[in-house]
Amino acid sequence: MTSSPSPDTPTAVVELDAAAFNARIDGHPLAIVDFWAPWCAPCRSFAPVFEAASARHPDLLFAKVNTENEQGIAAHFGIRSIPTLMIFRENIVVFAEAGALPASALEEVIAAARALDMDKVREEIAAQEAPGAAAP
Repeated sequence: MTSSPSPDTPTAVVELDAAAFNARIDGHPLAIVDFWAPWCAPCRSFAPVFEAASARHPDLLFAKVNTENEQGIAAHFGIRSIPTLMIFRENIVVFAEAGALPASALEEVIAAARALDMDKVREEIAAQEAPGAAAP
């Protein structure tokens, strides 16, 4: 038997604007952001999948950015197609892909993001950013 979340369970997807984006993402261990627009049919189709995932993972931050209203955020992250899903882990973008995902693929992406060795990710970023340094 499947139980639904209680009314006290925080399953709401938060809408982020420029003022709230950094405050909500910074310091959150794992945040999943859906870049969307109201006129986008695939975005509207993906919304219930995203909302359902938020109910299954209450420890994660699920957020949406309306690219029509928040063009500065969209430009900062180079959003060219919507929906685009980004996953931030420890303030690092560890996943960014355009297109609506089916629920099973979203679950796989979340599991992969949770499983990342962030020390290795930071080492790889440092190696890429080092001038003239070759990756090991």
